[in-house]
Amino acid sequence: MTLGSPSSDDRAAQPLRSDAERNRARILAAARTVFRRDGLHASMASVAREAGVGIATLFRRFATKEDLVAAVFADRMDAYVDAVGVALDDPDPWRGLAGFIETGCAMQAADYGFADVLTMTFPAAKGLEERRGQAYEGVVQLIDRAKAAGRLREDFTPEDLVLVYMANAGVVNATGDTAPDAWKRVVALMLQSCEAPARGPLPDSPEPRALYRAMLRASQACSASPEAGKKD
Repeated sequence: MTLGSPSSDDRAAQPLRSDAERNRARILAAARTVFRRDGLHASMASVAREAGVGIATLFRRFATKEDLVAAVFADRMDAYVDAVGVALDDPDPWRGLAGFIETGCAMQAADYGFADVLTMTFPAAKGLEERRGQAYEGVVQLIDRAKAAGRLREDFTPEDLVLVYMANAGVVNATGDTAPDAWKRVVALMLQSCEAPARGPLPDSPEPRALYRAMLRASQACSASPEAGKKD
């Protein structure tokens, strides 16, 4: 055998590696379609059907639903973080904050899956959560700048942004196929209620830990499908 030439085992393995990569790409494309259309409560089995692969093949590529969600929405979360940077570059603090909130809500309206991603947390998806953390740090700066400029009510908190996303996700899910622009009116109403001067005090904001538990419970619920443990 000539040194450097592939053995028969190597030649046999190469198509398998190629097939595996094609299956992975097919699964990711299918998951984007299914999650965009149905949200994260869509089952792994529905993704496998859309991809035209068996459920066992899907689980070989992505051992958990969290793994699949992290891979599908990595680029969306990158775009979300980039939107924070654009907002911070705006010399008008209120316009920057309001524009960022509108962008986040528009991303939710365009993709039911991402609407869910912004209202859930996925502890095992380290990369996704790191990017969420980066966005959060920027959001805190946006909020502080808008308050310092006298444009944002003083009792607005970062947790209120999560509530905005939760409310918007509900509107998008309820009206997306019949009144697809309804979310714009709701977001405008919420933004106008956030401007200073405030018309009156707000009830207390939820504790960060309580809101985190709600987001975690939501992600666990979307992963607990009957197919989650079925791999053959």
